Amino acid sequence: MRKTTTEDAHCVSGPISARVLKKLGEWRPVITPDVLTDYIRKSLPDAVVTVTDRTGTMDHLKVVVVSDGFLGKNLLDRHRMIYQSLDVPMKDGRIHALELTVRTRDEA
Repeated sequence: MRKTTTEDAHCVSGPISARVLKKLGEWRPVITPDVLTDYIRKSLPDAVVTVTDRTGTMDHLKVVVVSDGFLGKNLLDRHRMIYQSLDVPMKDGRIHALELTVRTRDEA
């Protein structure tokens, strides 16, 4: 049986390739807190972002975002803003689970 590697990812598209290869133990995409913060700051430049790794695998994350970009937005809209910012790493498997806390500076 042939060993599966990251070179085989071209055979399977998108998040499936990351998930399949992760399950096989050959490759596991990760996101660093700095990269995650950069994704969020593209949408919310003033954001103060705190990232906590919940499981030690850097794919189950607790993220606290404080930004005045949330002013006038309800909780659902605030979460949508963050999920839109993190669309790429969520689709490619770098983020599997996300717990969000979102506040304005006055609420923090």
